[in-house]
Amino acid sequence: METLQLVIQILAIVSGCLAAVISILLFVRLRWPSPVLWFIKLYASALSPLLALIGVFSTIVGTATYSSFISLVGSYVVLVYFIHIVRVTRPPDVSGDFEQAFGPDWENRIKPGQKNYFLPGRTVLRLPVVPKPRCEQNIPFSTIPGTNRQLLCDVWQPPENVSPSGIAFIYLHGSAWYFLDKDLGTRPLFGHLAAQGHVIMDVAYRLAPETDMMGMINDVKQAIVWIKENAGTYGVNPNRIVVGGGSAGGHLALMAAFTANNPQFLPKELEGKDVSVCAVISLYGPTDLEAMYYHTNQHLTTRETPGRPKKAVPTQMPEWMKQRMGAAYYRLGFDKGFVNAGAFAPLMGGHPDECPETYTLFSPVTHVHSDCPPTLLIHGEHDIMSPVKTTRILYTHLVEAKVPTVLHILPQTDHAFDLQLPNISPSAHNALYDVERFITLIAASNGVNTSLQNGKL
Repeated sequence: METLQLVIQILAIVSGCLAAVISILLFVRLRWPSPVLWFIKLYASALSPLLALIGVFSTIVGTATYSSFISLVGSYVVLVYFIHIVRVTRPPDVSGDFEQAFGPDWENRIKPGQKNYFLPGRTVLRLPVVPKPRCEQNIPFSTIPGTNRQLLCDVWQPPENVSPSGIAFIYLHGSAWYFLDKDLGTRPLFGHLAAQGHVIMDVAYRLAPETDMMGMINDVKQAIVWIKENAGTYGVNPNRIVVGGGSAGGHLALMAAFTANNPQFLPKELEGKDVSVCAVISLYGPTDLEAMYYHTNQHLTTRETPGRPKKAVPTQMPEWMKQRMGAAYYRLGFDKGFVNAGAFAPLMGGHPDECPETYTLFSPVTHVHSDCPPTLLIHGEHDIMSPVKTTRILYTHLVEAKVPTVLHILPQTDHAFDLQLPNISPSAHNALYDVERFITLIAASNGVNTSLQNGKL
């Protein structure tokens, strides 16, 4: 019995102390490059309910064994993770919430039948089970002119027993404009939205160095035209196309949505086509590329400074991780290495002081105007990649242009928070709560032009 008690005490001490040490990262704004700490922080947030339970376990063990130290560690762990869960599951600030964007009666515009499979609240233990969606993978949606290069997408459709909403949500994966691929960590999101009647088009757009930033934006517009032209096949209203994505995908979504009527961003093969969308969603997408350049320390990692060597960045994935990933290592583009991942100088043709007009041209904040579609901006306050300050600036410009916009800044939350263990992550649930209501609100608009008119949709 004494041996068993000692084992339990050791387990309580080790697990409690580990949870306590990891919790420190929740209070720290990391700066790139610090990939290991970033990943640990993401998982600390995603696993916060489990880590809080570890605190409960340590507290009980400490109390039962009269160990003040174990009880103190356990109480700290419970408190810090409970506070974290409360903070990351709060609604947006009043100044940027749905009521401010769409009016006090916005919830009444969503019919009861459209709320099927909604999250019951911002704080849930895990995502609810939903009917299995139908999925077609690797569908060609465009061929690059003058080549045989086909662009592919996956189309997720509502289950057979779910009525279509008429919405098509074009999703653009995060990539640092350089690697990764469609169908990466997004199936819980797609299944949840498909259960609400939405069609999801998961797009694999071209990446650097195969193409440049303009080419990526053009790929998004090709996707918009394709889903509109195939709307009848998928039960979609061509006037209800929402585009969105995370990180670089969020940036490209904003650029495509805000430049629908800008001929500079329209490829010749799409002249005369409708590339407009009725709404756009950005999950921590960069909104000012020059600001991101300095936020991610690229002035230190991508160029020499007199008297100071370049700051080291990861260049390759560890061999053990490469072997564990198998074929996915090549599918996701990790074989290209990490040196140019997210690096603007090779992508933009120079550093901000060398070609400032290019950074300005490809920054969504540059293209705000009164006809921008309704916009949902979700961002982590501690984002290591995309500066949250510029998302706030974009929100201010959109509001000044009278574009209905929801801004949700999640405290103690970092880049790509929604992709880590989304079934149990409190911050991922909170983001999904906003996304599902925003899309369904757009679906309830009867397919009309959703630009702000007289302050309302």
